[in-house]
Amino acid sequence: MTAARSPYFTPKDDPLALLTLAELRLLEARAAAALPPHTLMARAGEAAALCLTDALAHDPDSRARPVWIAAGPGNNGGDALVMAERLHRAGIAVRVCMPVGVKPDDARWALDAARAAGVAIDDKPPASFDDFGWLVDGMFGIGLTRPLEGVFAEIAARLSRRSRASGRVLALDVPSGLNSDTGAPVNGGEAVRASDTITFIGAKPGHFTSFGRDLTGRLFVSTLDVEPSAAPSIVLNAPALFAACMPPRENATNKGTFGSLAVIGGDTGMCGAPILAARMALYGGAGKVHVAFLGEGFPPYDAPHPELMLHHADGFALGKMDALSIGCGMGTSEHAKKVLTDALNLDVPKLLDADALNLVAKDDALAFAVAARGAEGDPCILTPHPLEAARLLQSDAKTVQADRIAAARQLSARYRAIAVLKGSGTVIASPDGRVAVNPTGNAGLATGGTGDVLGGLIGALLAQKLPAYEAALAGVFLHGLAAQTLTDAGTGPAGLTAGELAPAVRGLINRRFYAEHAQS
Repeated sequence: MTAARSPYFTPKDDPLALLTLAELRLLEARAAAALPPHTLMARAGEAAALCLTDALAHDPDSRARPVWIAAGPGNNGGDALVMAERLHRAGIAVRVCMPVGVKPDDARWALDAARAAGVAIDDKPPASFDDFGWLVDGMFGIGLTRPLEGVFAEIAARLSRRSRASGRVLALDVPSGLNSDTGAPVNGGEAVRASDTITFIGAKPGHFTSFGRDLTGRLFVSTLDVEPSAAPSIVLNAPALFAACMPPRENATNKGTFGSLAVIGGDTGMCGAPILAARMALYGGAGKVHVAFLGEGFPPYDAPHPELMLHHADGFALGKMDALSIGCGMGTSEHAKKVLTDALNLDVPKLLDADALNLVAKDDALAFAVAARGAEGDPCILTPHPLEAARLLQSDAKTVQADRIAAARQLSARYRAIAVLKGSGTVIASPDGRVAVNPTGNAGLATGGTGDVLGGLIGALLAQKLPAYEAALAGVFLHGLAAQTLTDAGTGPAGLTAGELAPAVRGLINRRFYAEHAQS
């Protein structure tokens, strides 16, 4: 068994193309027309076998136990059968469960080859998986259109329990039951939770958003030597998409070089949110950071960070700012509505979050003003969580979460704005059609205030003259990576607080973008 024809790799900080089902079908058809019969299936099965062989080499506890493989009735089952045949020929004990006979020509070819090699094939799963090491999900791939049923749903549930308990569950292409475009289980049904997934031709959006991140586990990609499309519709967010926009930090620069940001919010009793956002803006590199409070009772200064300049919003010269971050703790009063209306009339880059989004969702004039900014080439950045997105779309959170990429595109088109749909696999969509899915972040962000600090970070990047789309990409990527970095050090995911993200983001920015200057 050789790896030369079907290498696989682990996605790193690269802007990978995330291929939709329609794009994959076109690539498959083009490749199949140019290659001898069964070539793609042979390459997929061999890549999967290599991936598992490498895993076994680093897993002495399971090396002595046979591999169990579930094969479905379609081409995913065919990939599994090729994998089984390659493993068997390499001297690795393997047993296949094929509850329903495979149907496509390619899969029947794979079945004949597995039988000829002497692979053991059963039609029922074993009573227990205790005697097996690695388990392989080769039931259904990207073409599934209905929920898993019967024995396949039963196997999926058992594989998921095994994965949660001890890992060692490898899915082929996508975990069975997962919609590869949306990351949601197909029609709300059962889906396999894998510890590892090897996907073919290219990564899919569903691997990175909604439930897909949890169900996919560690992802490996094998291109099968298929040439990618020239212009994918969706990409994975990565520093290469925004690094060139980060401002240089020359010795002759001053605080004015890196812009002034105003964080607008904080109605009476809600002063904490804008303070959190503003502190993050300081750590995110803004030259000067102001907080404009709508309510009363805000502190005269921020004791941990007296660098922040605190004001009442009334009478504060917002038009002199380089960027505005509006909405955290703002409330939805008539006063808040007036402040937002006035801000939208300013020719200043701006981000809308939290209550600013709720005001826009229920006021047609504000919605029109947001769209008008975009039509004039100055798109706002909107950063809703799923419920806020549902309000903006006059929908519901369940519909938004069922297809997060479609929802982000709808938001971007309706409001002519950069839409940042927060959640697992945050989606960033631009009205010019660009879409990215963010791979960073973890459960540590599921705590109060983390959305506020994201708004402050993106606002700081806007103040530093990053274009709106790139500012959103950079802010979301660094915000999520900070949570991962803190978790790796033991500060999270449980108990991670929003305020702890700011110093971590500062460290990431300096190490990744300014290390050369820092050492000189």
